[in-house]
Amino acid sequence: MSKQYNKTVESQSAFQVLKNEPFANYLGIKLTSMDEGTATAELFATETMLNSHGSVHGGVIFSLADFAFAAASNSYGQVAVGVNNSINYFAAGHVNTKLVATATEIKRTRKLAWYNIQVHNEENLIALMEAMVYLKNQNFLSE
Repeated sequence: MSKQYNKTVESQSAFQVLKNEPFANYLGIKLTSMDEGTATAELFATETMLNSHGSVHGGVIFSLADFAFAAASNSYGQVAVGVNNSINYFAAGHVNTKLVATATEIKRTRKLAWYNIQVHNEENLIALMEAMVYLKNQNFLSE
């Protein structure tokens, strides 16, 4: 007898696993939504996240975008590992503001998937990341 696949249960499990990601939690990144091929995460920029120019450090913005990318690409429950990404910064992030990253799957094949990740504050597009994952033949969710 084969186990029937339940997308809702799998998706909820993936959400639980990913929302507990240690590095994201260390930075204060919160996973706010996730569905197959898409995810949204947010972070409140604090003074400890600023660079020497007084704006949010590019590494913090990159980490937020990368986490949304990881959540979207792993949302199916299949192990997806990043192999390439590129980010462009359009505006500065500022202290005491919320930054939101939304990752959207562009295309998915048997072994690769491509994503567009946008980082916004309340008013502006802050950064745009393009990224690709390799899809492994393993499920990271427990049976």
